[in-house]
Amino acid sequence: MTRRTSRTSRTARTSLALAAVLALATGCGAKVAEDGDTAKTGEKASGHYPVTVENCGVKTTYDKAPQRVVTNDVNIAEIMFALGLEDRMAGYVAPDYRADRESVPWKDGYKKVPWLSKKEITKEMVLDAKADLVFAGWNYGFSEGRGFTPDALKKLGVGSYVLTESCRNGGAGKARGVMPPLEALYTDLTTLGKVFGVEDRAAKLVAGFKKQVAEAQAGVPADGKRPTVFLYDDGRDKATTSGAFAGPHDIITKAGGDHVMKDLKDTWPSVGWETVVERNPDVIVINNYGDVTAEQKKEFLKSYPPLAGVSAVKNDRIFVLDYVDLVESPRNPAAIAALARYLKGVREQ
Repeated sequence: MTRRTSRTSRTARTSLALAAVLALATGCGAKVAEDGDTAKTGEKASGHYPVTVENCGVKTTYDKAPQRVVTNDVNIAEIMFALGLEDRMAGYVAPDYRADRESVPWKDGYKKVPWLSKKEITKEMVLDAKADLVFAGWNYGFSEGRGFTPDALKKLGVGSYVLTESCRNGGAGKARGVMPPLEALYTDLTTLGKVFGVEDRAAKLVAGFKKQVAEAQAGVPADGKRPTVFLYDDGRDKATTSGAFAGPHDIITKAGGDHVMKDLKDTWPSVGWETVVERNPDVIVINNYGDVTAEQKKEFLKSYPPLAGVSAVKNDRIFVLDYVDLVESPRNPAAIAALARYLKGVREQ
């Protein structure tokens, strides 16, 4: 999910880069752990730090908590908000997704933290914010094509934390996903709890989310047919959908559905429409984001001739969830509960 500033002079950028290096040296004090380093994740007599964590296979030691974090995308900002870390943020970059931001428990984060840009995150933006850490992900801001990578930021003295959902798995191409989606969310909450010294808060969040998911699952019959579900992200010639490692897989499965693309070992791949027709889902979940509205996506699905015989289209079983519900975020458990209620109605028809 790549989302798209003002240019500064070469001199200004150089000065800002030097400032960022100094900020890192005196701020979070993060450094990549050398081979053989012992993880120091427990409390010590002198305090919580240093602490070593592993993120996407890379171990990093923090001598103190980051002080000026810049995040990319709404879901990543909300992970920080849910952990109560607004005071450690220099700003967030995110498009305006038209999603509801007023009903979430952490809505005040949007009022407290500067909204830096609706466009793509850039090095200049990060340096202007005097960031000591960027929390983003592959295809959630990080991109070799744009030269915005953890390695590039490291050269500027800025640390990185990569969204676990987006970790690359070493598969074909740049396939992403190394663990089940909800586990990725719980992993990031737990790991960031260690990085920022808020383990108790993180543990409480994870426990609450697990309880919410368990309550949603309690209404799902242990036996019986599960409605088959296809996630439609976007696309006309082909459909961008969810594989086994993106949020919708766990949202669909734990809500009582059978995810028809569970065999795709990636996060957000594309498939031909013939595959959708062949798998004939009972329900289609639309990912609501971007310039194409959910209603426009629904109209396309209902008017596209190859899909006319698909059960979900024929029976008008199309359910809408927002982007922030479906990518790794603290909204995932509530999305499971909402879809579980919808699928219960489908089963009872």
